[in-house]
Amino acid sequence: MGEEVTPLVECHSGYTYAEKPIALHWEGERQEIAEIEAEWREPEGKSFRVRTVRGNRYELFYNEKNGDWRITPV
Repeated sequence: MGEEVTPLVECHSGYTYAEKPIALHWEGERQEIAEIEAEWREPEGKSFRVRTVRGNRYELFYNEKNGDWRITPV
């Protein structure tokens, strides 16, 4: 049985953590974020819709309680 790998998001953190995602790791590849198309807050944390330099789009969710990221291709 293989080890489960949690998706990783690199982000700029100033006053608080996860202020601005700058790159994500998806299927073993690092993808730089070209644009944050939208961002919003949910009760459990922060969400972003992003477009990468390659033109791929993802929704990112940061769960502030447990510190985990969730990446969903759009």
